[in-house]
Order: sequence, then C-alpha cells, then structure tokens
Amino acid sequence: MNIEEAKEQIKNSVRIYLKKDEYGDYKIPLVRQRPVFLLGPPGIGKTAIMEQIAQELGVALVSYSMTHHTRQSALGLPFIEKKIYGNQEYSVSEYTMSEIIATVYETMEESKVKEGILFLDEINCVSETLAPAMLQFLQYKIFGRHKVPEGWVVVTAGNPPQYNKSVREFDIVTMDRLKILEVTEQYEIWKKYASKKGIHGSILTYLDIKKDDFYLVETAIGEKSYVTARGWEDLSEAIALYEEENLTVDEVLVSQYIRNRKIAKNYAIYYDLYQKYKKDYKIGEILEGYADENIKKRAKEAKFDERLSLLNLLLEAMQRDIRKNLFTESYLMDLVKVLKQIKIELNENTKPPIDILEEHIDELTLCLEKEKKANSLSYEKKRNDQLIIKILEENKTQIKNKNVTQHLEVYEYIKKNFDEAVKNMREETSMVQKKMHHMFDFVEQVYGEGQEIFILVTELTADYYSAKFISSKGSEDYYKYNKRLMFLDRQKEILQELDGLAEN
Repeated sequence: MNIEEAKEQIKNSVRIYLKKDEYGDYKIPLVRQRPVFLLGPPGIGKTAIMEQIAQELGVALVSYSMTHHTRQSALGLPFIEKKIYGNQEYSVSEYTMSEIIATVYETMEESKVKEGILFLDEINCVSETLAPAMLQFLQYKIFGRHKVPEGWVVVTAGNPPQYNKSVREFDIVTMDRLKILEVTEQYEIWKKYASKKGIHGSILTYLDIKKDDFYLVETAIGEKSYVTARGWEDLSEAIALYEEENLTVDEVLVSQYIRNRKIAKNYAIYYDLYQKYKKDYKIGEILEGYADENIKKRAKEAKFDERLSLLNLLLEAMQRDIRKNLFTESYLMDLVKVLKQIKIELNENTKPPIDILEEHIDELTLCLEKEKKANSLSYEKKRNDQLIIKILEENKTQIKNKNVTQHLEVYEYIKKNFDEAVKNMREETSMVQKKMHHMFDFVEQVYGEGQEIFILVTELTADYYSAKFISSKGSEDYYKYNKRLMFLDRQKEILQELDGLAEN
C-alpha cells in the first residue's frame, strides 16, 4: 500500500482503540490493542503522517527513535528497594521509570491532553540487550515495571532488512502481536502532500519529467546511493531560504540532500534552466495579462519539456497567491471568534479594556504552548494563533498610544482594523481570480484547447489549496475547461466500451 492508504489505516486503528463503552472504559483494553507496525523504506514520510494523524484526531504525540536507546534508557535504571515478605526484609531490584514512559506522562501533564500516540520508530533496529524486552512491551505495553497509560496507542515503524543492515527480523511470535502495514514509495501520492506543503516548483516539475528519480536506494561496494522523499522535501526548504538570501543554488547544495551523483547533477542543471524560464517568460507579466507577442511566440514553438516547465511556473506563482489568500481568510475567520468574545467581555466587564485584551493574549499564548507540547498542532493552527496574538498585541499598543479608554471606543477601534483587513483580503481574492483568468487566457491563446490547458485543469484540481479556492470563490475559466475535460474523458470511456463490444 502507499503512504496515504497507510495513514488511513493507522487513523482508523487509533479511532477504534480510543473508543469507549457506556461506562467510560476503552472497548479494546490496552493489553489487547495490537501496536501498528509500519514497515517501509526510509524517507517516505512515516513520521510526517504520524504528525498529521495526531493533528487531525486532536490527540498528543510522543515520538522516539529506538536506535538511540540502550536497555537502561528504555527500561529505566535499577536500584535496591527494601521490602517485607512474611515478616522478613528482603533487598529487591526495582527500576526507575523508563525515559520513554516518563515523556508520555510529562506530555500529558504539560499539554493537559490525556490521549495520544506513542510512536516508536526503527523498532526493528533495537540493541541486542533491549530486544528481549520489546516482545513484552509489544504485548503488555510495559517497559520495566512501568506501563503505557491508558488512552495512549502504540504505533511503531521500521525499515525492511534490505535497507538497513542493523535490522533484526521479527519472529512469528512477535509479528503475531502487531498490525503490520507494508508501505511502498509512490510519487503521485507524495506529490499531493508536496503540493499542499509548498514544495519548490522546480522539484515537482523535474520529478514530473523524471519520475524514476523520485526514490532510489542503492548499496554498492564502497558506496551508498540514495534519494528519498525526505531528501526532496528538505532540499526544497533549503532552496527557499537560499533564494530569500540570494545565495547560489548549485550541485554542491543539491548533493547534500540528493545522495546520487547523476540525479543531483541533473536536477541542479534543471534548476538553473527553471530559473532561466522564470526570467525569460516574465511569469508575473503573464498573470497580470501583459504577455507580449515574443513570449507567446516562444511558448508556442517550445518543446514539450519547456512547455511543461512554463505551465508549472505559472501554476507555482498562481498557487502561491492562492495559498496566501486562503491563509489570510483562515486567520481572519479564527480572529472574528476571538473578537466576538472580547466584545462580550467589554460590554459586561468593568475592568480596564487593556486588561481584558491582555487576558485574552495570555490565554491564547498559554493554549498555544500547551498544543505545542502535545505535538499535535497543525501548521495552519499555529500560524493563525500566532497572527491573532500579534494583531491583539498591535491593537493593544495602538490603543495605549492613542489613549483610548472607553470600552465601546476600544471595540470600535479593533473592529475598524478588522474590517480593513477583511476589505484587503477581498480585494486580494479578486486579484487572484483575475490572475487565474489571465493564466487560462494566455495558455488558450498560445496552445488552443490542447493538452496544455487540460494540464492546468488537472493540476488545479489535484492541488489542495487551488481546489479549495475554486470551490469557494469560483473560476469561470476553470469550470468551462473542466466541463470539457470531463466530457472528453466520458467520450473516451464510451469509445473503449464500444471497442470492447466489437472484440466480443
């Protein structure tokens, strides 16, 4: 199965393990909850999906790599305890709490979230001294004398032996205590995640052209060669920051993340070409509706790879504006909820308005810190909360400086700023819609209603934020071409059915 399918399977397992009966007890007791074992090649996003699951289910997450643990850190340190048995005192070996179990309790205490996922990565690479204790843990959820608290689901992961020499293959007894999910790498699935994550357009375009370069693990004598999804994602983040600082992106940088000489070289060459296309085609002018005839002529005469690069440059710029617009709308929707509560308190409370604002800022800050400690905070939620706190701080400072003291005046001042932000967001939405029209108009003028325009439709449909924007804000051009695409697909299906009947 692919990583997306595995995510749904794990998510379903967590759901049923956390399901309670009418008495508040878990329907499947902890001891009967089979840990999930996610088995797949390195760098395909196993850790990333655990973060997503925790965020989507609203539970905490504690992650550990088992290769970093000795028997002592996992099980706890021994100490001598005096105990009375049958009126006689004995010296008994006890153990301190496992570092792993202690972290679970600390997370519960700090975040106030009582349910969560304990994710143990590389579980089939534990040290020889720790291996015997793993069987007991997988069945009874106990390290030493200390148990995983109820409400915490154990999920494990590991690499197949062909990728890691330190892997210990589990015996049947151990395997029989696990829910095993075997995962394989798949570019099209990763691309959905990458598009939502904002992976650099040059990487996605390069991999669209050379899909075989997405994932590769080779172990030759004296040399290891590997290219992973994690490598491409980390490279994307590095490139974004290099571009911000006007630093040179070259093969030296690429090869630090893409550990295959040929692929690193080919991508570095393509990155330079991608940047040249961006400059030559004046992407900003196309989206503003000012493309000159020379650009149209070059685009029309371009070979397929160059055409695909041009389309992806247009999409990258378009999707960047879409994400920015949706992010703004998202935090404003969260902000209005806070402002409603502030309005109520300003109307009902005799406290100084500044004190009321400070209380809300403190409360939001505290909640944000708790969610961070639970490791279940999505990027969007974190961004929105941070922006809201910043805006409230700015309003507080402005109100102080202007000496606004009356409760009603304070709220009107805050609302005026909010209304201005909403107005700007709506103007931005209109601008994005115009850019999308200009994009479709340019491609139609240059290529007609050929495959290029349907590539745009397909990519906009597949991209999470583009699809969300179009469904909520609309796009006449998209709907027009999507309708034609659906018609052509149906026509193709009918012809295939007719061919099948003719053969019979």
